[in-house]
Amino acid sequence: MYIENQKFVEALSVFSEMNEVKCPLDLTTCNIMIDVYGQLDMAKEADRLFWSMRKMGLEPNVVSYNTLLRVYGDAELFGEAIHLFRLMQRMDIEQNVVTYNTMIKIYGKSLEHEKATNLVQEMQNRGIQPNAMTYSTIISIWGKAGKLDRAAMLFQKLRSSGVEIDQVLYQTMIVAYERVGLVAHAKRLLHELKRPDNIPRETAITILAGAGRIEEATWVFRQAFDAGEVKDISVFGCMIDLFSRNRKYANCIEVFEKMRVAGYFPASNVIDLVLNAFGKLREFEKADALYREMQEEGCVFSDEVHFQMLSLYGARKDFKMVQACCLRG
Repeated sequence: MYIENQKFVEALSVFSEMNEVKCPLDLTTCNIMIDVYGQLDMAKEADRLFWSMRKMGLEPNVVSYNTLLRVYGDAELFGEAIHLFRLMQRMDIEQNVVTYNTMIKIYGKSLEHEKATNLVQEMQNRGIQPNAMTYSTIISIWGKAGKLDRAAMLFQKLRSSGVEIDQVLYQTMIVAYERVGLVAHAKRLLHELKRPDNIPRETAITILAGAGRIEEATWVFRQAFDAGEVKDISVFGCMIDLFSRNRKYANCIEVFEKMRVAGYFPASNVIDLVLNAFGKLREFEKADALYREMQEEGCVFSDEVHFQMLSLYGARKDFKMVQACCLRG
């Protein structure tokens, strides 16, 4: 329940209590906690839990491996990810499309474009069919590597083969065209897909952000904001959430500042994410100034916001403000 509501600290607290009372762990609990550790930037703890599972009599399954692969990728522990991926193959551990999609994304982040491409062929050779996420990731990687011709050829091949072109896939191709100034190609693509040329950029941002396509969503957001096309407050919120989840804390603050310039009043959950971003960047004074400003403007904070400030005040050993925050909360 905590994880479904992105309350990872609370989930960690329950897990700690389970360990204190020596409650036996099962496979599902361990898989969940590997994910929680990853969400909290605790890759070492995720790694330690994974490798201790067999000592508890638990055999990691494909979900365990896939989750740790993603944690390694998010933490940019690329060597560890590649080692684990190949270890799965040496030990005949089941691999699926999620495993390969995760590794393709990791190779893309580490700028090893050809290795990402080779994985698509490898998975097909092993009888694992790529899905729309596989193809959109490859198209994104090729676009950023300056190989737009390969991206375009793949996209046309997919269309002619009857593969379903989902929203994320076609938006990824459109952004690849627009990034290099081929706006006419992007519009023609929309027309061929029977989409209106004037599809709102806000819709594209929401689609790309929801799929975790951070580079494409960022590019479209900046273009749309500069053109005065971001009118929906939820678009700012989804970008702040996207940056926060991907530990892009400076970008998180950048979007928040644009949101304030545009005259929007942030919701409590947005303030929570921005305060966390200030904390990660060690900008405690700015966090304190925002907290006070929002209180003065009449914002009703959730408990998470108060807890966030308690944590930040504690981190800089400002115990006077810890006490004052407790009284306000």
